[in-house]
Amino acid sequence: MEQHFFDTVESSPIIAAVKDKKGLDQCCGLPDIKIIFILYGDVCSIADIVNQIRDAGKMAIVHVDLVTGLASKEIAVDFIKKYTGADGIISTKPGMIKRAKELNMLTVMRFWMLDSISLETVGKQLALVKPDFIEILPGIMPKIIKRISSQFRIPVIAGGLIQDKEDVVAVLNAGAISVSTTNPNVWLM
Repeated sequence: MEQHFFDTVESSPIIAAVKDKKGLDQCCGLPDIKIIFILYGDVCSIADIVNQIRDAGKMAIVHVDLVTGLASKEIAVDFIKKYTGADGIISTKPGMIKRAKELNMLTVMRFWMLDSISLETVGKQLALVKPDFIEILPGIMPKIIKRISSQFRIPVIAGGLIQDKEDVVAVLNAGAISVSTTNPNVWLM
């Protein structure tokens, strides 16, 4: 699964992150979008969202922390695996990442870079948990992305505030393997 994800972003580095049904419908119809990060849904709708993505021939990665109605406990990952068939999860919580790895799901650990303490947290968390990929937010920080990708030797996804081709090129040149964005204009690049 990890290699398939890596190969997919290598050929198509834009990941559509969807926060509503309109965005989901739009990106499912775009042939160049191969991976979709699901940033919304609830326990009643998440399986349908994943099915729509899978039916469109795309990979579905659920941000488990954002699914309404799921507890922030590891059992939520079991639910996503058993009842949705998603390819993987995104989470900020080490326990969720660890459980998804145990279930052989693709894992993306999300980090918010707010200050130097946040940067130190990356190393501490990665020592505890070994996610397949990390997502750095906001993604418009090429210097930080370069530092993280070279220091930790783990594939980096840049997410958040990616607005145009210049942003995409800057973070890819800094070492990110892809960008995730809710911006439909970037999906069309």
